[in-house]
Amino acid sequence: MNSQPLVSLIILNYNQVEVTCALLASVQQLTYPSLEIIVVDNHSTQNPEPALMAMGLPNLQLIVTNANLGFAGGNNAGIRQATGDFLLILNNDTELAPDLIERLLEPFATDNAIGVTCPKIRFFDHPTVIQYAGYTPLNTYTGQAWAVGSHQVDQGQFDQPGPTPFAHGAAMLVKRDAIERAGLLPELYFLYYEELDWCIRIREAGYVIYYQPSALVYHKESISVGKGNPMKVYYQTRNRILFMRRNVAPPRLLFFLLYYAGLALPKAMVRYSLRGQLSFLKALLNGVGWNLRHSVARPAPLSADAITLLTPPVYANRN
Repeated sequence: MNSQPLVSLIILNYNQVEVTCALLASVQQLTYPSLEIIVVDNHSTQNPEPALMAMGLPNLQLIVTNANLGFAGGNNAGIRQATGDFLLILNNDTELAPDLIERLLEPFATDNAIGVTCPKIRFFDHPTVIQYAGYTPLNTYTGQAWAVGSHQVDQGQFDQPGPTPFAHGAAMLVKRDAIERAGLLPELYFLYYEELDWCIRIREAGYVIYYQPSALVYHKESISVGKGNPMKVYYQTRNRILFMRRNVAPPRLLFFLLYYAGLALPKAMVRYSLRGQLSFLKALLNGVGWNLRHSVARPAPLSADAITLLTPPVYANRN
């Protein structure tokens, strides 16, 4: 590996230029020298350009999309523009430790099979409390995977690096080769679960996802849609079922659907009804209903030599 490969930072902005600028101030403190910064504005109602350019980052590019493309579509616009050997997908509501890039690059130098490295993530408002220290494997019967160490005080108990089933979409460093072989983020999700699906595609392409605890990111969780929001309920409901339909074999998928219809769904319906959260209840049922109305194609297996080309961007680019 080149001693200082180019790393492309891809940051998605949607009507949160102040939050994005706080991240860029954190980026300015990074000690790694070989960076390009790509901010994708996902069709905001406010023009972010003056504030972003006032940051004075010489290697900053702004892409403005012609519609709100969601998490996957917006990040894919940045991926298509990126020229780096490695691409760091970052939520705009994160702030970074200065040595983040060096730490995330270290495992790639020791194992060519690694396609993604992901940092330890702590909560920004509670900086000693862990949000993510790797993931548990997917429970194919319940459709759940849990972030390791979530809401535990960080006392070094999750400082062992190693493979993990899934990266966290708030911060993941991806090798270009892995993207070219596995393809871009799946855009049918729009919001939530797309990075989990992507991780499965990357693993199927023969790459390892690696948790690197010495790399550290702080996450201002759920700034974009809020911690309690009907839109979040809709997409998490819709996409949990969609994810399972795309990725789980029929016998276990049938068990999941029975579990969800018989236990998880009635439990959520009762909870929202008792709380009088009728908008949440409607979002829940709409998420289920989407899956009843739409067929879903399972991803085709990758051939040994399958390469997905990264097509040129079709969006306005401002340097």
